[in-house]
Amino acid sequence: MTRDHKIRPKQPAISVPLWRAKVVLLLILLAFVALIARALHLQGLTTDFLQAQGEKRYVQDIRLPPIRGKILDRTGKVVLASSVLVKAVWANPPSAANATDEQLSQVAKLLGLSLTDVKRSIENGGREFAYLKRQVDLDLAEKVMALGVPGIGTRDELRRAYPEGETVSQIIGITDIDGLGRAGLEMTFNEELSGQAGSRKVLRDRLGRVLEDLAEVTPPVHGQDIHLSLDAGIQYDTFTALKKALKENNAEAGSAVVVDVQTGEILSLVNLPTFDPAQRHTIQPASMRNRALTDTFEPGSTMKPFVVALALDIKRIGLNTKFNTGNGQYRYQGHTITDVSRFNGVLDAEGILRRSSNIGMTMISEMLTSEEMWQRFTALGFGRAPQIGFPGAVSGRLRPWDRWRPIERATMAYGYGLSVSLMQLAQAYTTFARNGDMVSLSLLRRETQPTSIQVYRPEVAQAVRSMLEAAAGPDGAKLAQVQGYRVAGKSGTARKIVNGKYSKSNYRSSFVGFAPVSNPRVVVAVTIDEPKGHYYGGRVAAPVFADIVASSLRRLDIEPDEPVDALAAESPNQEKRQ
Repeated sequence: MTRDHKIRPKQPAISVPLWRAKVVLLLILLAFVALIARALHLQGLTTDFLQAQGEKRYVQDIRLPPIRGKILDRTGKVVLASSVLVKAVWANPPSAANATDEQLSQVAKLLGLSLTDVKRSIENGGREFAYLKRQVDLDLAEKVMALGVPGIGTRDELRRAYPEGETVSQIIGITDIDGLGRAGLEMTFNEELSGQAGSRKVLRDRLGRVLEDLAEVTPPVHGQDIHLSLDAGIQYDTFTALKKALKENNAEAGSAVVVDVQTGEILSLVNLPTFDPAQRHTIQPASMRNRALTDTFEPGSTMKPFVVALALDIKRIGLNTKFNTGNGQYRYQGHTITDVSRFNGVLDAEGILRRSSNIGMTMISEMLTSEEMWQRFTALGFGRAPQIGFPGAVSGRLRPWDRWRPIERATMAYGYGLSVSLMQLAQAYTTFARNGDMVSLSLLRRETQPTSIQVYRPEVAQAVRSMLEAAAGPDGAKLAQVQGYRVAGKSGTARKIVNGKYSKSNYRSSFVGFAPVSNPRVVVAVTIDEPKGHYYGGRVAAPVFADIVASSLRRLDIEPDEPVDALAAESPNQEKRQ
């Protein structure tokens, strides 16, 4: 039996419109074109961009800091400032994101920071680099790295060290955290000390570790060493003597300068109060002032020798010219000029300086013109800033001569009505310690002969030198004397101006002189601001002068020029003389 198969009818084919097929084909072609274009774009057109992005993430230029030059004393053996290697602890923010709070807390604890501080530094830093703490000691940086915290690294940097501390801090100055001079000689000679940085291009991994150098390393050029004129030993002795005086007299401040008469080199420069550069958080702005250069004051009787020398130099008076100072009071231009002593009587020029007579100086000023005094004061450097390369050195105050009244000419003759710095006084006194010529000053060690300008005739300088020896003798500022050495100098006591008026209780006590008289080697200038109790320069500043002279001449190995005998007894009115 045959089975009949039912033949099913064929399904009709689905017909796709031709336009739809073309659209699909076009879309496929466009997709291929886009892929090809993107490939070309990535492989060719943006090669530089992608390479730059890759280098930004993995290639780094490392700055190789130069070693800042040392600052040395005149011997070259005592380091006053140098640089020591320290570390900066930093973070790579993307990598540090993998660190736990516990790990970051450990880093923070070692660095003396809070976890919040560390996180804030990371969040606020750059995309690849953020400082956590700088100027970190090497042993502490090693402890941080030993923690193995992701994204935390260190880099070399330098920190300035000042071995002599507060004894020279106002001269040397300080640098900032980047090693740039911000005060003192660190700022003056910043370019010479700084040198030039080198560079190193390296490849780092994602954790910041150096994998290889990508270019030749450019080494740094280290800074120059600077040799100062300062003698570290004399500087320390001066600091000690001045500190003792401020304590004994309960004074507000003080300054002292030691100048080498022969070379003009500044052997010592001390100001108190001072600061410790290692304790920057305690530094007060007032303690950073180099007062001997930046502060001015009315010099009082320390100005008298210059006017006496002028009168002798232009032959208005002679060595034997007599002046009757009377009973210690003298009416002049409607004012009363007074002397401390009422019994000075008739004095010559030497007696006027020895007895520190204001009346005698007024009488000498009557024989001079304002222009003559102004010209000689200007030649001595008053009214002009000392050219020693120190920032902030001031010129003081010396008004034009054509504005002086006769009474002002008189007061300037005994040190009122003008203002000077202690450094200006010290330099001006070199004219008497030398042959009437004033030597240029330097804070750097000199390798050549100094320059000088002639201010007085040599014979006049010699004559005034003898007068100043008497002024520092038994009938003058006796406390300035030094066993074994002949000294010369002049004390000064000046009332300070408070609220626009001369105070009756605030004084500036000074003494400026030189030694040994037979062949002067050092000029020493001392000023004490607002001593309590005794305030005359011969009582307050002269002993400091004597201490500094004694130690300086000993350190310079200067032979005594006078037998070592007991000093003569002090005259009754000694401590009252300015």
